[in-house]
Amino acid sequence: MGTAQVSARRAPRKSPAQPPPPTAAPWWRSTLGAAFAGLLLFWAALPPLEWAPLAWVAPVPWIWLVRRESLSGRRPYLALWSASVVFYLATLYWVTLPHWATSIGWVVLSLYLAVYLPAFVALARVAVHRLGVSSIIAAPVIWTGLEFARANLFTGFGIVTFAHTQYRVPTTLQICDLAGPYGLTFAIVLAAACIARMLPCGHPRFVWWPAVPLVGLLAAVVAYGQSRLDQETTELGPKVALVQGSIDIDMKYDEAEGEAILAQYYGLTKRAVREYPDLDLIVWPETMFRDAWLTFAPDYVPSDDVEWTVDEAEAFSRRRIKRLIGPLDTPFLIGIDTWYYRPGEIDHFNTALFTDRTGKVIGRYDKCHLVPFGEYVWFADTFPWLYKLTPLPRGSDPGTSPESIASRGVNYAPNICYENTLPHLIRRQVVALRAGGREPDVLVNLTNDGWFWGSHELDMHLSCAVLRAVECRKPFLVAANTGFSAVIDSSGRIRQQGRRRATDLLVSRVDIDSRTSPYLLVGDLPAGLCLLATTGVGLFALVGAIRRRKVARTAKLSDPNGA
Repeated sequence: MGTAQVSARRAPRKSPAQPPPPTAAPWWRSTLGAAFAGLLLFWAALPPLEWAPLAWVAPVPWIWLVRRESLSGRRPYLALWSASVVFYLATLYWVTLPHWATSIGWVVLSLYLAVYLPAFVALARVAVHRLGVSSIIAAPVIWTGLEFARANLFTGFGIVTFAHTQYRVPTTLQICDLAGPYGLTFAIVLAAACIARMLPCGHPRFVWWPAVPLVGLLAAVVAYGQSRLDQETTELGPKVALVQGSIDIDMKYDEAEGEAILAQYYGLTKRAVREYPDLDLIVWPETMFRDAWLTFAPDYVPSDDVEWTVDEAEAFSRRRIKRLIGPLDTPFLIGIDTWYYRPGEIDHFNTALFTDRTGKVIGRYDKCHLVPFGEYVWFADTFPWLYKLTPLPRGSDPGTSPESIASRGVNYAPNICYENTLPHLIRRQVVALRAGGREPDVLVNLTNDGWFWGSHELDMHLSCAVLRAVECRKPFLVAANTGFSAVIDSSGRIRQQGRRRATDLLVSRVDIDSRTSPYLLVGDLPAGLCLLATTGVGLFALVGAIRRRKVARTAKLSDPNGA
C-alpha cells in the first residue's frame, strides 16, 4: 500500500484540456468570399453579360454577413472594400479609354465607390444587432439610402446600380415611376433580404416564413408592371430621324478632321431626307456640328487687333447653319459648341441648338450639369496647366436652366451626355418646365460616346435613358455618336437601337403618352427618408463608439496599474 501511495505521488499531473486551435472558415463562408460572391453576381447582371435575374440574389451574401454574429478575418471591412475595388476597376475599365490621364480618375473613382459596400454592411449590422431591426427592413433601407447619397455626392454618380440591371426587363421596370430607380433598387434588395433571412445563420435549419413577403413582393412588382404595360394611353406623334455617325474621340478635337466629321453626318442626313420626306425633326449628337455658335454680351467690344465686328461674327455663325440646314427643309436639333464673348472673358457651353425648317435658330439649351474631368477639371480655374494632363483643350461652363422647345405642336426637352444618368436632374427639369407651362412631350438626349471606343459603357449609358423614360412617362430619344442611338417609349421599351461603333440612321414615329408619373410628384422623398434613416443609424453608431472610448479611457485612468 505504501508503494502504491508513492507511485501515486510520483504520477505526473494532467494538464488542463486545451481548446482545439481555431479552424479557418471555408473561403465561401469568409467575409472576402461572401463579398466576391455578391459582386460577381452583380457584375454578371450588368452589361456586357446582362443576366438580369442574378441581380435579385446578388445582395444575398452581403446580407448574410449582416446577419452573422461576427465577421471573419482580422480586417473584414478592409476585405469588403478591397473586393469592391476590384469590382469597380473591372466594371468601369472603360473610363481609361479616352486618354491616359483618365486612368487616374478610374482608380480614384473605384477607390471611392468601393466605400459603399463596407459602409452598407457596417451600418446594417448596427441596425440589426444593436437596434434590433430585422435585416429584411434594414438591408433595403440602408442600401437605398446609400445609393441616393452616391447619386448626389461629389456631383453625383448614377451608373452601376441594381435598377440598371433590369433595363431590358420592362415588367420590373415599371415601378420606377413610383420612386425613381431607388424604388426598384429597394425592391431588389428587399427580395434578397427575404432570401438571406431564410438561410441558416447561427442555426442549422432553413426558415420558411420569409418566403411569404418574398412571393408577395414579386407578385406586386409583376402585377404593377403588367398593368402599366397594358395601358393604352399613347397617341401617334412626330416622325423623328436620329443620325448616328461613328467618330472616335481622337478625331473630335482634331480640327483637320472637322470637315470629314461634318461630311459623314451630312451624308447620313441627306439620305434621311431623301428616304423620309415627311420628317418632323432630325437630331444630331452632342458637338457633332463642328462650327461654333457665336454669341456676344451686349457690352462686348472686340479688341482693336481683330478684323471683324460683332454683327459680322454673328452673321457668319448663322449663315453657316442656314446654308447646311436650310436646303433640307426640316427642323433640326443639333449638338454644337457655343462661345459667349463678354468683356475680358469667353464662356464655352455644350449646347443643343434647335432650328426651324429654314435653318433659323428658335431655341437653345446649354448643358447644366457638367462632368468633372470630362468637361472641366477641379481647380483648373486656378491652375490652368491641369488641362494639359487631359484630352480637354479647356473647360466648359454650365447652363442655367432647362429648355422646352416647341416644333409642329410637340414640345422637346433636350439633355446632353451624362445628364441622363442622374434621375433627380431630369425629373427636376421636367417639373420646372411643367410649372412654367412648357411641359415636354419628348425627352431627347444628345451624347458623344466616341470617348469609349464601343465598350460596354454604351450599354450602361443606354440603360440610364431607359430608366428616365419610365420615371417621367415620356418617350426618350437618344442620338449618340458611335452608339447607341435609340428610340425608347414611355414604358422603357427600346423600339429601335443603333449599332455599336457604326454609322446608323434611326427613323421612327414617337408615341406621345398622356400618363403622369407619381415620381414627378413625390420625387426622391422615399429615397431621402431612407437616407435619413441611414444617417440616424450612422449617428447612433458614432455616438456609441465615442461613449465606449470614453468609458475605456476612464477605466484606464482609474486603474493606472492595469489591474
